[in-house]
Amino acid sequence: MPQYRISEAAELFGVSDDTVRRWVDAQQLTAERDPAGRLVVDGTVLATFARAQARSTPDPSGVGRSARNRFVGLVTEVTQDSVMAQVELQCGPHRVVSLMSTEAVRELGLTPGVLAVAVVKSTTVVVETPGAHA
Repeated sequence: MPQYRISEAAELFGVSDDTVRRWVDAQQLTAERDPAGRLVVDGTVLATFARAQARSTPDPSGVGRSARNRFVGLVTEVTQDSVMAQVELQCGPHRVVSLMSTEAVRELGLTPGVLAVAVVKSTTVVVETPGAHA
């Protein structure tokens, strides 16, 4: 199982090294020493902690859907021509981009600053890992 140094865990969570150390000191996150004496967090422990810390913005639409991947955010940019448009949303730390008709943009009133929900339903999701694996 991979282990993550405090600085690596901090980068994954978008917080400072000191914040991760405080989580360890408060026993919210379990860490141990590696053979070199560095403080590390087991990958499985970090994954469990990440899931427990995850907070999603409630979907304001109140509509039930089979799609589980909903990203609530603000429209940040709309680029359009007479037929098609590109709409960008900032959903927490994630940038979500959608291509749609200009007509749909008008009907939904999508302009920068508007609250919107990106609903993703896909049978193909590509998962990558960093580095080369033989």
